Amino acid sequence: MFKNKKEHFIFILMICTTMVFIMSCYNIAIIEGFSLNIFKHALMGFPLAFVYALIGDIFIVGKIVKLISSKILKPNDSIAKIGLCMSFFTGCGMVIWMSLFGVVTNIGLSSNFIYAYIIAMFTNFIFAIPLNLLIVSPLMRFLFFKLFPPISHIDNQRKAV
Repeated sequence: MFKNKKEHFIFILMICTTMVFIMSCYNIAIIEGFSLNIFKHALMGFPLAFVYALIGDIFIVGKIVKLISSKILKPNDSIAKIGLCMSFFTGCGMVIWMSLFGVVTNIGLSSNFIYAYIIAMFTNFIFAIPLNLLIVSPLMRFLFFKLFPPISHIDNQRKAV
């Protein structure tokens, strides 16, 4: 799907930016209720959450997902199957990773940390996985391929000229 590491990194930035902002808004709405302050609070917390998410995606979750995917996927699987598998497992890993961030930044390591973490993972999972699989990943793939057409499309365009 990606021609080089730069393209892969750009794709990660696109997905990460979108998911962090939307999930921040979602979690703020759960905690504070729905208001226009959601967007203000999400933007205020965005830089730290984004850096934490990016570190987790690149250095921890992404590596685990590659390992899991290599055991499940075959070299001749379709791009759609590969994308769906990678998106699903990345989403699951990032829910675990980012729920930890959310609980620590909101309640700290208090006596009800474990309970809050389990609730946060469940609450985030039911929203993040459908959001990622049905909206964010397809939209970001579409935009990414507009910015960076796959090699096969470039070759076909050259042959047509």
